[in-house]
Amino acid sequence: MNTEQLQFPEAVHGVVDPAAGETAKADGMALAAANTTIEWADACAAAIELMARRGTVFQAADLIVEGLVDEPDSPARWGPAFLRASRAGVIEAAGVTQSKRATVHRSLCRAWQGTAEYRRDVA
Repeated sequence: MNTEQLQFPEAVHGVVDPAAGETAKADGMALAAANTTIEWADACAAAIELMARRGTVFQAADLIVEGLVDEPDSPARWGPAFLRASRAGVIEAAGVTQSKRATVHRSLCRAWQGTAEYRRDVA
C-alpha cells in the first residue's frame, strides 16, 4: 500500500494554495495572540509546562480539567499558546485525538507531550 501523499508540480486551479493557507493561519494566530490577556497566556504557559514535565500525552481540555487554567474567552487562544511552547522545545506533537471538550463535539485536536529534552532540563 502506497502511503505517500500525491504531489502536484504546480498549483491546480480550484485547489487551496497551501502557502496561502499557511499565511492565513499565521496571520490568524498572530491576531489571536495579540488579543490574549497576559494573565491567561502566562497561566496557560505554566499549565503546559507542568503537563510537559509529567511526560504524559495531553490536550488543551486536560489543562481545564486539571484546574490549571480557565477556558479562554475564545478557542482561538489555544493555538498560539501551544505553538509558543512547541517552538520553545517544551512540547512536541504526539498525534491527533478526539477532543474531550463537549463544546466542540469531539472534533479532532492535536495531542502533545513534553519533549525528552525539556523533561531532562527541568528534572
